[in-house]
Amino acid sequence: MALEKKTGWPGSGLAKGLAVTLRTMTKRSVTAQYPDVQPDLAPRTRGVIGLFEENCTVCMLCARECPDWCIYIDSHKETVPPAAPGGRERSRNVLDRFAIDFALCMYCGICIEVCPFDALFWSPEFEYAETDIRDLTHERDKLREWMWTVPEPPALDPAAEEPKEIAAARKTADKFAAQQQAEAEQAEAQEQDRGQVQAQDRPDTSEEGT
Repeated sequence: MALEKKTGWPGSGLAKGLAVTLRTMTKRSVTAQYPDVQPDLAPRTRGVIGLFEENCTVCMLCARECPDWCIYIDSHKETVPPAAPGGRERSRNVLDRFAIDFALCMYCGICIEVCPFDALFWSPEFEYAETDIRDLTHERDKLREWMWTVPEPPALDPAAEEPKEIAAARKTADKFAAQQQAEAEQAEAQEQDRGQVQAQDRPDTSEEGT
């Protein structure tokens, strides 16, 4: 096998390295005054995971998809009475525990992506160091506190399509409003018919007087 031909003159690598050093020496050094001055984080910084507990249905999808198995969820079932007389009772899952072990978490974001009910969000909070690794398992109370540090989502482009969730919610709201209006008109028509019937059944007192 023929040897590869060397390019450049001897010591060229050292000269390039020294050139980088000289360029760096001529630049003004900037020292981050942390923790006195908080860093300016990017909008999509992956700090910790916040939990919006009201949206969690205990579907366990986040725990099953987690590649590190660092999400712990406990729940129990409760029986919900029927909403209307004669209806059937329903059972629902009630969240007892939701914890994330950040000592195992690799911040891949799969749990946030697969959540079908938007219960998990990225928070830019990063100051959660502990002296004991066992304290890096944070329960749902702490995850809920981090939820209030989640930044607002960026505004949509004016030419972008309306999100499917908003369109579906608006369609449902319009349908419900139309149904209420139809019921109100029907009730008003029935009231008018009832008034006409009562007027017809009322005896004519003018003929009796004559």
